[in-house]
Amino acid sequence: MADFPAVEFNRLPHPAPVGLAERNSALANPGFGTVFSDHMVSIDWTDGLGWHNAKVGPREPITLDPAAAVLHYAQEIFEGLKAYRLSDGGTALFRPDANARRFNESAKRLAMPEIPEETFIGAVRELVAADADWFPSVEGGSLYLRPFMFASEPFLGVRPAKQYKFLVIASPAGNYFKSGAPAVSIWVSSDYTRAAPGGTGAAKCGGNYAASLVPQAEAIARGHDQVVFLDAAEHKYIEELGGMNLFFVFDDGRMVTPPLTGTILPGITRDSLLALAREEGLTVSEERYSLDQWRKDAESGKLVETFACGTAAVVTPVGKVAGHDGEFTIGSGGPGQMTSKLREKLVGIQRGTVPDTHGWVTRLD
Repeated sequence: MADFPAVEFNRLPHPAPVGLAERNSALANPGFGTVFSDHMVSIDWTDGLGWHNAKVGPREPITLDPAAAVLHYAQEIFEGLKAYRLSDGGTALFRPDANARRFNESAKRLAMPEIPEETFIGAVRELVAADADWFPSVEGGSLYLRPFMFASEPFLGVRPAKQYKFLVIASPAGNYFKSGAPAVSIWVSSDYTRAAPGGTGAAKCGGNYAASLVPQAEAIARGHDQVVFLDAAEHKYIEELGGMNLFFVFDDGRMVTPPLTGTILPGITRDSLLALAREEGLTVSEERYSLDQWRKDAESGKLVETFACGTAAVVTPVGKVAGHDGEFTIGSGGPGQMTSKLREKLVGIQRGTVPDTHGWVTRLD
């Protein structure tokens, strides 16, 4: 990793934080991604100077020059992680070091500066401390944290920018999916692909998600919760959902997930579940799995469970799969035993009710 000077955070007072009654009303049913806390963290990067001007202050609009490089050439990356209220009343982060490493891998792919892992984690810590009153009281609630970086230099020309801004904002979060169904339904996109070999599929950048919006809208219009993409080369193999990785559980004790070949995001929840599944005695493999085989295994009963995973939704059962060639049901169409078991164990570790034997949890207080 590049050698950067350390930064110190300047803490600015908030002149008008959200009032107690308004905040409590928002926290009663925050949903996902629509309610935001009082503060944000920002750090600047300038070529020749490095990271500087680190501050924690009021959440406020960002002023951008119309020629800011991000608006024209899409140099932008982000991360997503959560702060949890532990069973003993304390707070913690789950594997923030892994988020920091993935953030820097995304930065390298988009020709952006890396940020020291300790600065990344320090920025997250600062924001959680500033907005500790924004943890929602709803069942399963958490404080969702969104670190992101974009090119702020004003210029028109295809080259890496020489100025960037790194920010962290927070959003109290409840349930990710709004349907309330015990398992989600997904639509197979046969007309669109998410990423191609050599592209930015493994980077967490906004362009990947923008490309998924039309097929995701198609899925919703057809009555489904999410879209699943096939590989760009053969349009045959399962890759990932619009924002989540997929797992397949079989009746012989095997569990399969698509491999990290550069076209799908290396999910931190995905990596955690691979470890937990092995502890449960499953034979875990990362291998290509075709849509035709998925349908065949589901219809024969060989495939007993499919689930999606990600920071926002954690672990979500997949009950039905549909496409232009028809539809099929996974197992009973509801949550499977292994899906539920893995979810309970992962959430338990995150919230301090299950022992953390992997050192994944970083306590904040």
